[in-house]
Amino acid sequence: MMNRIDAIRRFNRFYTRKIGVFDRRFDGSPFGLAEARVLYELDRRERAVASALSAELGLDPAHLSRILAGFERKGLVTRKVAADDRRRQFLTLSPKGKLAFRKLRAGTEKRLSALLKPLSPAAQDALTGAMGTIERVLGGEAGPVTLRDPVPGDMGAVIGGQARIYAQEYGWNWEFEGFVAEICGKFIRDFDPKWEKAWIAERDGRVVGSVFCVRESKMVAKLRMLYVDQDARGTGTGARLVDEVIKFAKAKKYRRLVLWTNDILAAARKIYLARGFVLEKSEKHRSFGKALVGQYWSLDLTRA
Repeated sequence: MMNRIDAIRRFNRFYTRKIGVFDRRFDGSPFGLAEARVLYELDRRERAVASALSAELGLDPAHLSRILAGFERKGLVTRKVAADDRRRQFLTLSPKGKLAFRKLRAGTEKRLSALLKPLSPAAQDALTGAMGTIERVLGGEAGPVTLRDPVPGDMGAVIGGQARIYAQEYGWNWEFEGFVAEICGKFIRDFDPKWEKAWIAERDGRVVGSVFCVRESKMVAKLRMLYVDQDARGTGTGARLVDEVIKFAKAKKYRRLVLWTNDILAAARKIYLARGFVLEKSEKHRSFGKALVGQYWSLDLTRA
């Protein structure tokens, strides 16, 4: 535990120094850090209530009151009494306040651009991905899951992601990592863009899922490599990935869509059943260090 606490403290010291949190004036503006955060929150709302700002920012109400009073003296903020309750006052940035915020934002973007500029694109992605992980683990609001075409580096992430998940959740050994690596390698080597496609699910700059549509024959396509990371479950991502494969296969005039899975993967099976897939065959096998039951499913695309 102490090693982890020391690591957090070390990171905090490094990062606050790196971005200049303790500079008397934030990003070269006339505002301190707390004042800058209040300006940001006021800018993103048409109107705000002081009590809600205090709760969201974790600022002491008296401290927030002093900041708002200073903004009013400078003509940055206006107050308006609510028509239905004279005890409530709405806060709004004045034109002068909006101009001040635009200057503050420009300073922030300049500083962050200087931080990112020496880094390679891969290092920039690693940095923002790590920040997303910290936010996600500590309970922050995660961004939406988006689906996109693969780019270099994605297949390695897919292989690593699947190997990690199935080891953690089902105890599969590294034979499975070799298995998915072979599938990805073959997909890349034999890829035919006219008849095949892959989708990568991404959240906060991190790969959180995938699915492939592979040509088996002129009339048959195969769904492969479906997975969704633990952090993206409950978002409907698995269903979206399967729906993309079905839509693509139908557009390419395939007549059947087939897949192979294992009976312990209950969440995926629910998705397949909901879309009309039919279980054609089951067989026991020993793979990945476990006794398993493989399943072969198919979907008649002429009726789907």
